Amino acid sequence: MVKHLTTPLTNEDLESLRSGDKVLLSGVIYSARDAAHARLVKLLDEGKDLPFDLKGQVIYYVGPTPAKPGKIIGSAGPTTSYRMDPYAPRLIEQGLKGMIGKGSRSEKVKEAMRKHKAVYFGAVGGAAALIAERIKEVELIAYEDLGTEAIRRLVVKDFPLIVVNDIYGGDLYEEGQSLYRKNK
Repeated sequence: MVKHLTTPLTNEDLESLRSGDKVLLSGVIYSARDAAHARLVKLLDEGKDLPFDLKGQVIYYVGPTPAKPGKIIGSAGPTTSYRMDPYAPRLIEQGLKGMIGKGSRSEKVKEAMRKHKAVYFGAVGGAAALIAERIKEVELIAYEDLGTEAIRRLVVKDFPLIVVNDIYGGDLYEEGQSLYRKNK
């Protein structure tokens, strides 16, 4: 069964999710990679406002390619998430409710997700052009100097995801490896 969610996400939304659930996400999400994350955490350290309110939001770890003529965005596949791990717990503490990427997360990130109720969604790698079709609007909102790594506000419709880490400690990657070992 596929679950439909709309941002901003609430604790009630996340309480219904388990690792392995398929989700179609709609609403506003934000793109950011490691350089932008470093700047966001620096702003928090300095007591300054962020370019957007993190409460209930989802960050997609993506650096889209330039848009072709007639398109609003280029290919927009997920990037490896561990590069954001040094910064993610701090953003989760501030109200971030979801992250989208590929690959495993650190124990510190998983602990922050359990403690503050946030989830990590996996997006399909290698399908960047298809994923981009689910992005309906794009607006650059911060750090234009970072180029493809600038923060963008994305409006998405039925963005296909799978829950990798839920708020209860479920981890789809660990569960998959365990299942493989049992069936070997």
